[in-house]
Amino acid sequence: MSLPALAFASSEIAPPAAAGGGIGAPEIVATVIFAIAVLHTFSTKFFAHLAHINPRHAGLWHLLAEVEVVFGFWAFVLIASLFLLSGQNAAVHYLEGRNFTEPMFVFVIMVMAASRPILVAVAALIQQAAAMIPMNRALSTYFLCMAVVPMLGSFITEPAAMTLAALMLRDRFFQQGLSTRLKYATIGVLFVNVSIGGTLTHFAAPPVLMVAAKWQWDTLFMISHFGWKSAVAVFANAAVLTWMFRQELSGKGALGGKSGSVVPVAVTSVHVIFLVGVVLFAHHAVVFMGLFLFFLGYTEAYKRHQERLILREGLMVAFFLAGLVVLGGLQQWWLQAALTGVEPTVLYFLATALTAVTDNAALTYLASLVDGVSMEFKYAIVAGAVTGGGLTVIANAPNPAGVAILKGYFDDESISFVGLFLAAFPPTCMAIFAFQAL
Repeated sequence: MSLPALAFASSEIAPPAAAGGGIGAPEIVATVIFAIAVLHTFSTKFFAHLAHINPRHAGLWHLLAEVEVVFGFWAFVLIASLFLLSGQNAAVHYLEGRNFTEPMFVFVIMVMAASRPILVAVAALIQQAAAMIPMNRALSTYFLCMAVVPMLGSFITEPAAMTLAALMLRDRFFQQGLSTRLKYATIGVLFVNVSIGGTLTHFAAPPVLMVAAKWQWDTLFMISHFGWKSAVAVFANAAVLTWMFRQELSGKGALGGKSGSVVPVAVTSVHVIFLVGVVLFAHHAVVFMGLFLFFLGYTEAYKRHQERLILREGLMVAFFLAGLVVLGGLQQWWLQAALTGVEPTVLYFLATALTAVTDNAALTYLASLVDGVSMEFKYAIVAGAVTGGGLTVIANAPNPAGVAILKGYFDDESISFVGLFLAAFPPTCMAIFAFQAL
C-alpha cells in the first residue's frame, strides 16, 4: 500500500470532521495546507537559491529546500491546526489512525537495496548483459539501467528498483559529469519507467496493489492487460533517450570511485535473503522491521564488505512519505468526487493529471471503493495512475528515493519541478500511446 492510500485504508479511524458527517473545517483546512505543501514542493529550487544569496539564514533556506522535509513540515502544521480546531484528543486520534507501513517499508528497502553486496551483484549482471549487446559498452549499460532495472520493480518492488537504478546511474554516469539537459532527461525517463514498469505483477506497484484483491486481478491478468504495454513503453523510452544522447554517453559508464574488494558469494546471498524476506512481508511492519534490525547487525559483523548504509537518505524519504500520509488522509472528500461519473477515456487523462499532484495509489484506492464499475473504468483509473507517476516528485512513492540519491548533481543541489515535468512529459506521452493505442 502507498502514501495517502494507506491513510484512507484506515477507515475505522474517523477523521475529525463536522458532526453532521459533511465537509467540516478540518477538511477545508487540510486541503488548503495540502495545496500549500504541493506548491512548496514545486518551489524547492527557489529556496535553494535563497540559501546562496542570503547566507545569514542559509540553514533555514536549505531546510525548506529539502524536498523530503516539505510534507513532514506541513503535516506538523496540519496536526497543530487540528489541535486548535478539534482539540487534542481528535488530533491525536487522527494521527494514530494513519498507517505508516509504507514509509517504514520504503526506508528499509532503500537501505537494503543500496547495500554494497546487492549493488555489486546487480551491477555485475548488468555489465554481463551489456557485454552481449553489440554496441558501445557505455550506451548498452545506460540503456539497461533505464530499461531493465525499472522493470525489476515488478518483482523486487518499485522503491528497490528506483534505488538500484539511481545508484547505478549516479556511480557510472552522474559522477563523471553530464549536461544539465541529459540529467533532467534521465530522471524524467527513469521516474516514468519505474512507475509503469511495476505492472507486470499484481503485488509490486502500489496503485495496482490497491485494487488487485478486490477486483481479482492476478499476475496473468496484469501481463495481458498492462504488463506488455508497459514493457513496450519502457524499452522505447530507454532506447530513444540512449540514441538521442549517444555522443555524450559514449566513453562514460565506468564505475566511479573505488571499486573495493570482491564481495563473497555467501555475503551477497545473505543480503539477498534479507531483501526477499522484506519484500515478502512488505505489509507486516513488525516482521520486516525485525528483519531489518538483524540486517543491521549482520552488516556490522561483516563491515569490511560494506560501505556506508544510506540511513539518512532513507529516513528523509520516509519522513516525506509519512507527511504525505498525514496530509492525504483528509483529501478523500474531493478526490473521490472527481473520479466518479466520468467517461473512461476522460477518466484516464484525469487520473494521469491528478496523479501529478496527489499520489497514484491514492487514486486507485478511492476508485476501489466505488461498487459496480465497469472494466473500462478499472483499466482507465489504473493505467492513468501509473502513466502520470513520473511527472512530479510526489506522484509515485519511489520518486523521492531517486531525488534523494541524485539531487546532489543538479544546480543548487535541487531538482526543478518545471525541469522534471518537462523531462517526464515525452516518456509520459509514450506511456499514453502504449495504454491507449496498443
